[in-house]
Amino acid sequence: MSMLIRNATMILPETTVIGDLLIVDGIISAIQPGGGLQPHDSNTQVIDATGLHLLPGLIDPQVHFRDPGQPEKEDLYSGSCAAASGGITSFLDMPNNVPSQTTLVSMHDKLETADNRCVTNYGFFIGATESNVEELQKAVGTPDAPIAIPGICGIKIFMGSSTGDLLVNESNALKTIFDNTAGLIAVHAEDEDRMIERKKMIDGRTDMEAHAEWRDEETALIATKRAVGYAQASGHRLHILHLTSGIEADWLHGLTSLIGTDGEAHITTEALPQHLTYDERDVAERGTRLKMNPPIRYQFDKETLWKRLHDGTITCIATDHAPHTLENKALGFPKAHSGMPGVETSLPVMLTHASRGACTIEQVVKWMSLNVAKCYGMIGKGKLEQGYDGDVTLVDMTKEILVEDKNTWTTVGWSPFSGRKLVGWPVLTVVGGTPVFERTESTGPKGKILVDEGQTGSPLLMTPWN
Repeated sequence: MSMLIRNATMILPETTVIGDLLIVDGIISAIQPGGGLQPHDSNTQVIDATGLHLLPGLIDPQVHFRDPGQPEKEDLYSGSCAAASGGITSFLDMPNNVPSQTTLVSMHDKLETADNRCVTNYGFFIGATESNVEELQKAVGTPDAPIAIPGICGIKIFMGSSTGDLLVNESNALKTIFDNTAGLIAVHAEDEDRMIERKKMIDGRTDMEAHAEWRDEETALIATKRAVGYAQASGHRLHILHLTSGIEADWLHGLTSLIGTDGEAHITTEALPQHLTYDERDVAERGTRLKMNPPIRYQFDKETLWKRLHDGTITCIATDHAPHTLENKALGFPKAHSGMPGVETSLPVMLTHASRGACTIEQVVKWMSLNVAKCYGMIGKGKLEQGYDGDVTLVDMTKEILVEDKNTWTTVGWSPFSGRKLVGWPVLTVVGGTPVFERTESTGPKGKILVDEGQTGSPLLMTPWN
């Protein structure tokens, strides 16, 4: 099917204009500022987007869709539906499943599941352990012979406590991985030794404030510095996940860049909408719904993250979508698991910030699409441009919707932004030229998935990193 979108306010790479965009055979074939494009053929679907903003499909580079092993929390179908409802057309999923994804065979199994179940594009990290460097090499190659397997986006290292055998904190093991693999390494940067020591400080406490005191900013900074040191020593590609602290963001200023230099470490980082929106006052009010690792911190940290997002130190926006059931969250601190849903609201949250002057719509598109594609070397993604993939999102910047748990698509059925009014909701999400989700007056605020599982979406193609 071909699709012609007319009269949209298009966020193009260099400008924002009203005009038309044509998708043929899943590829953007023409863009005409001012309009005037004609349907490709008699079967072309024509959409009048007057008053709506047309964005390149959003890309979420960090989700935990719990597949395989925990369908009561999420699976690849429900997670990709939730993503599509939030205007996200591509995602990168983490390996801390049950069992963990630490071999090339397990990665191929996961890719097959995604092909059969996802409604959006997908990519997956392989998990590092202290003894699986040969499996990592099968997935991403060696420094002298990098490879890029469709749908495999890089290596994930948990430097702080995680599930299964995915903790890698010992120096020799970290050095071995950095020195002997290609690809992008993404790290969860919290220092395990400091966390173990500081855990004694909060034993017996049940208040949520204890969480950020335990996993403090120094815990994050120590691990971030270690990861950067290994990357610099090996010249490796490094991405620091979910930056949370102001001191980390300030320390990374001048070290991160979207453009790498041959033979030197290439370092990027990301922030999450919840850390750009919430601080200690919200944690006190909302409790374990806002419990995550690394934790939501303080007003100073939030303000510094915004500053470093604007000056380019922080490259992109992710969600760390990590659903847990409300029954588990009701256990209180410290028993409630860390993590929260995020793919459905990340775009409206950021566009609401834009509507209030914290940033521009164009910057949101850069942080949530263009820069993500550049960061991971994604082919054909990230911008509205002729020849790029027909992944697009239409949003309504005039419609305000109250976030309610009952309208969520995630299996766990709740949102950390419940009770907040947000603008910039997707009204149509298109993957490869096929409409996969719509939100209209007739569907109500929850919207409707338009395709069957596995009908749309494909493995993301990425360039190899040496």
